[in-house]
Amino acid sequence: MTIKLTSEEMRYITLFEGMTGARVHDCVIDESGSGLVFVVKKGDIGLAIGRKGDKIRRARQVIGKSIEVIEYSDDFTEFLKNTFVPARVKEINVVEREGKKVAIVTIEKQDKGIAIGVKGKKIQNAKKLVHRHYEIHDILLA
Repeated sequence: MTIKLTSEEMRYITLFEGMTGARVHDCVIDESGSGLVFVVKKGDIGLAIGRKGDKIRRARQVIGKSIEVIEYSDDFTEFLKNTFVPARVKEINVVEREGKKVAIVTIEKQDKGIAIGVKGKKIQNAKKLVHRHYEIHDILLA
């Protein structure tokens, strides 16, 4: 599946890659426009964050938006788990509903708020990413 990036997303990717040295696979601007999610190539998460978080902190200052970094994986369940870090995922099941794939994600009870995120941002970004990469149309938290 090919991902179509906007010119704004491509600009952010170029800037982030230049600042961190991490190779970016995808970029999503959240609904409010105040945050970015970068999906970095497998193994590049440490490069993106930097020692003691210095690279990501600098990128936040330069870009002026909150930034979340997720490690890409070809394995759907691993990728989906990565979108919810630091929330602990217990189980993932994919079902068909009205001809569309839906992921049912069971999260540790005390981590549900983390999985949803402030104003639902984390779950919305996760939905957008799994739809773009795996054609999963929705995520339900259990």
